[in-house]
Amino acid sequence: MCYVKLTEKILTLKSNAEMGQLKEFLKKQNLSLDADVEYTIAIFDGQKMVATGSLGGRILKCIAVDEEYQNMGLSAKLVTHLFHEAYSRGNTHLFIYTKPKNRSIFSDLGFFPVAEVPSKVVLMENRSAGIKNYLKQIIQEKEQVIPDKGGKNRAGAVIVNCNPFTLGHQYLIEYAASKCETLHIFVLQEDKSSFPSAVRYRLVKEGVKHLDNVVVHSGKDYIISDATFPSYFIKEFHDVVETHARLDIDIFANYIAPALGIKKRFVGEEPCCKVTSTYNSVMQEILSAREIEVQVIPRVLSETQPISASRVRDLIHAGKLHEVMKLVPETTYQFLLSSEAKGIIQRIQAKHTKT
Repeated sequence: MCYVKLTEKILTLKSNAEMGQLKEFLKKQNLSLDADVEYTIAIFDGQKMVATGSLGGRILKCIAVDEEYQNMGLSAKLVTHLFHEAYSRGNTHLFIYTKPKNRSIFSDLGFFPVAEVPSKVVLMENRSAGIKNYLKQIIQEKEQVIPDKGGKNRAGAVIVNCNPFTLGHQYLIEYAASKCETLHIFVLQEDKSSFPSAVRYRLVKEGVKHLDNVVVHSGKDYIISDATFPSYFIKEFHDVVETHARLDIDIFANYIAPALGIKKRFVGEEPCCKVTSTYNSVMQEILSAREIEVQVIPRVLSETQPISASRVRDLIHAGKLHEVMKLVPETTYQFLLSSEAKGIIQRIQAKHTKT
């Protein structure tokens, strides 16, 4: 094969021309450009793009090499470049979602499998003991709050985003805590919400401190939300939702539940959301096979309407902060009145989101 010297270029994400070329190249590889890409490197043969890779936070994504240029070490070159860029940003624990057929390629580049949905996706990380260290951490967090007294402790779990923490969340957690000896709450970590992860975590801890059998954990990178699950290599929306659910629940069932003795998972009812309905259906299928009970809790109402975080954000967006008081615990409301919340409120009012 004859070609000019290959060159690397960091793409300008705000350039319509460069983004158009990138999207067209990925399309030829049966991929699409993931929405939260922050940095992209491409390799060119003259003017022709022949390989590319991107970063989105701590996730390597949209890595593709033209078929004609494969077996030339370009994947390794891309990953090495992205490693250095991620490290320069302070991100040393990296992840990649890829097709199972590419598993061996990334194993050779220093990635280790965490979980897999056959024929769909495999999640890999660049630390051989990454998830084992997370399990040690959450076990230690539990021991600090509720020391192990021996015997069987049939624990339960709730996974929440809490954007922000509402009376609905508090009701779900209080109910769940009353049905098990120990309740583990996992708060989604990624900052894809109006309220930053540190704030959401703190509001949950403050809102449940009256419960003495509850342990609050950060979900870190092992509780995967639909906001961060990459869909650029899956074509159909339904497949994206189901694949995300299977990967997330597989990690929970294989690692987190056994480590903490979790035998129940509690979820809030979402009768109008097809995505949540699909997720809950997959959850029932996988967890019931592991003898983990799934209990769906009806939503608590305020003035005939379900209490929800999106309803709270709607009121903030409309400048009706005083009406939020009846939907959130006192701890959340006092935070909203604080100077720390001013920037968050301004952003919600400027550009309201549904995340």
